[in-house]
Amino acid sequence: MTDVYATARAMIADLKAKKISARELLNAHLARNDALHPKLNAVIRTDIERAQKDALAIDEARAKGASLGPLAGIPMTVKDGYDVENMPATSGNPIYKDRDPKCADADMVKLVRGAGAVIWGKTNVPFMLADLQSYNSVFGTTNNPYDVTRTPGGSSGGAAAALAAGITPIEIGSDIGGSLRHPANFCGVMSLKPTWGVLPARGEVPPPPGRYVETDLAVVGPLARNTEDLKLMWSVTHQSAAQPRKDVKGARVAVWDEEDGWPLARDVKEGVIRAASALEKAGAHVERAKPKFSGLELLDCYMSLLVAITSLGLPPDLLKAWEGSREKDRAILAEGGAGAMGARQRLMATATYREIVQQQVIRQAMKDRLAEFFTRYDAIIMPISPTTAIKHLQEPAFNDRILDVDGRPEPYPAFLYWISVATALHAPAITVQTGLAASGLPVGAQIIGPWHTEDRLFDYAAAVEEALGGFVKPSL
Repeated sequence: MTDVYATARAMIADLKAKKISARELLNAHLARNDALHPKLNAVIRTDIERAQKDALAIDEARAKGASLGPLAGIPMTVKDGYDVENMPATSGNPIYKDRDPKCADADMVKLVRGAGAVIWGKTNVPFMLADLQSYNSVFGTTNNPYDVTRTPGGSSGGAAAALAAGITPIEIGSDIGGSLRHPANFCGVMSLKPTWGVLPARGEVPPPPGRYVETDLAVVGPLARNTEDLKLMWSVTHQSAAQPRKDVKGARVAVWDEEDGWPLARDVKEGVIRAASALEKAGAHVERAKPKFSGLELLDCYMSLLVAITSLGLPPDLLKAWEGSREKDRAILAEGGAGAMGARQRLMATATYREIVQQQVIRQAMKDRLAEFFTRYDAIIMPISPTTAIKHLQEPAFNDRILDVDGRPEPYPAFLYWISVATALHAPAITVQTGLAASGLPVGAQIIGPWHTEDRLFDYAAAVEEALGGFVKPSL
């Protein structure tokens, strides 16, 4: 019987040795999805006919001794924020569900398909990739493989759930508000949020189909169940040679797990400490430290930039309504009370053009302080989410939802706090698993490095994985 939980590298080795065919490997993953789809709803579109033809072509080429790509014969799914030939991105938006299937592969899809991956399905996302959960009116709700009453995260939630469930061995996702890191964290898998601008984002929706814009903050990146598979995906998508693993002995690692106003559950903090201890035992010098800027300063900048594009280019009627809502929120903020937090978050997320320019100046100053910090430290280990995977929480509106963090009510946008450092300042971050909480849910951490040091992040991740065990199968 085919082991759908084998590493992607083991699958590739079996394909090369002709112990299994690409068609057989594809069929095993299709069967796995068929068995679990009613429970998870991770894969929401398929193109099995195309996948079977591609798998057959790879088998025939391999039989003839042809030179094949590094992913040749590996079946995989793709996040539904990417265009895929015959499966255009809907991004959970009803207006895109009937798009012409004659679309070109997104650039990231071209890279993995060009390396020989057999793409057979699309995984679920929230509406326009704009939530920390994965549900929409087109395809419904995706559940967490460790507890179906909980979210797998978002926006790459279907991708992470499919990985954890053995439905796909590798995936590609995207991240602007933790959309790679939260799902990987909640589903017990790994992700790489690269340095901003390093991997190609053309063909992702949003922006609207066919309108490519290099969006500030947004990145695309891979997901996998283990460090070496993630490294393989980085090599393929970055089009660079995989670097051999290096020792972390002597590395200087900062732990940043306390920040005023940034909530953090006890079991999440314990996970960060386990990861830090693993690096220390591997020979790294570990201590608590952080760059010289406040979390509040960073959040004001990040939240202003995050959704700023929504305030630009609006038609006059919507612009008038937008200005009216800002005036209302200013009044709520001035009064204080229960609604003040939501009003403050909305104001930061609807900045004017002048405010955006001001925040970019502030952001550059913080990037300079982070660069100075990295002259003394090689990496920072931090939490990702304030809690483990939460129960499905789809009402009320985003800014009005309340989280339970160890019995304390906290604003739902707190999901954006810990991930804001790498996103706002364009730094790379890798998600590592640190074990299971007492609840049985996965707990992860992120390791942030200087710009363009993705290869070194794999070394830290491998050390943590080796010490703590890495991915743990859900008991589906």
